[in-house]
Amino acid sequence: MPIHYETLLNFPIPEIRLDLRWQDSALYALSLGIGQDPMDAAALRYVTEGAGMLALPTMPVVLGYPGFWLADPATGVDAVKLVAGEQFVDLHAPLPTEGQIIGRSRVTGLVDRGAGKGALLTTERDILDAGSGRLLATVGGTTFLRGDGGFGGPDGPIRRLAAEPGSAPAVTLDLPTRPEMALLYRLNGDHNPLHSDPALAAKAGFPRPILHGLGTFGVVGRALLALVCDGNPEKFGRMECRFSAPVFPGETIRTEIWPDAQGAAFRARVTERDLIVISHGRFTLKDKPLA
Repeated sequence: MPIHYETLLNFPIPEIRLDLRWQDSALYALSLGIGQDPMDAAALRYVTEGAGMLALPTMPVVLGYPGFWLADPATGVDAVKLVAGEQFVDLHAPLPTEGQIIGRSRVTGLVDRGAGKGALLTTERDILDAGSGRLLATVGGTTFLRGDGGFGGPDGPIRRLAAEPGSAPAVTLDLPTRPEMALLYRLNGDHNPLHSDPALAAKAGFPRPILHGLGTFGVVGRALLALVCDGNPEKFGRMECRFSAPVFPGETIRTEIWPDAQGAAFRARVTERDLIVISHGRFTLKDKPLA
C-alpha cells in the first residue's frame, strides 16, 4: 500500500510512559562506548548508580521512544529502505537518571521528492517529567523514506541546515565504536533489523548491518560534551546535524569542531574510510541562542 499523505501526516503515534531506571541511563551510556576506560572517573559517572550519577545529554533521543511505528503497514512506508536523515536534540531542563518519563510524538511534515526519489518525513517528540509535567527536552528530525515517493504530496518546504565550514577544524576527537555496538544500542528500544540482521541489511543495499544513526549522533554528542562543554552536561543546549553516510560498527568516528561564542559548528567522519558521516552540524551552548 503506497503512502497516503493525510494518513501519514496525521498518524496516531502512541504516547509513551516510561519508568526510567538508573540501569537504563547506564545502558544508554554503555551503548555509546562509555566505560571502555575503567579508570576514567568522569566517564564512570554516567554508568554508576548513586547520587552523583549523570545522564548523557543526548539520551532524550531514546526516551519515550514509541517503537518502530513506521513498520506498521498502515503508514504505507517501505520500512526496509528508510534511513535517518537529520536529527536534533534540544535540552530544556536537567535530565534525571530515574523517574517516570512521558514521550509525546507527532509527525510535523512530509515532503514528496517524486517517483523513484523517495520522501522526507519530519517528526518531533516532547520529553516530559511525569510527576511535575516539566518539559525536559524536545527531539526530532527527518527520516529519508528511500523506497517511497511519487504519492502526490507537496515537494516542500525543505528545512535548511547550517552551512559547512570552509576551514580546517580547530579541534578533533577520535572515538572508537565496538563491533557489537549496534547490537548493544538496539537494547535502548530501536529494534530495526537493519542494525542486526545481515540478510536484511543486504536487502537494503548494505554489505553488513549498520550502526543506528542515533548511535552515531550519541558518539558525536560525547565529543561535543568533552570539547565544547568541558565535560559539563549542564552546558549542553541544542545539537542538530544531517546524517551523510552510515557507520559500520567497529569504525572510528572522528568529530571535527569549530568553536564559537554560541557553541560550535561540527561534522564527523569515519577514519578508516575517510568518509564524512555527519555534516551540517550545529551545536548551541545552554542559554547561548544564536544571534
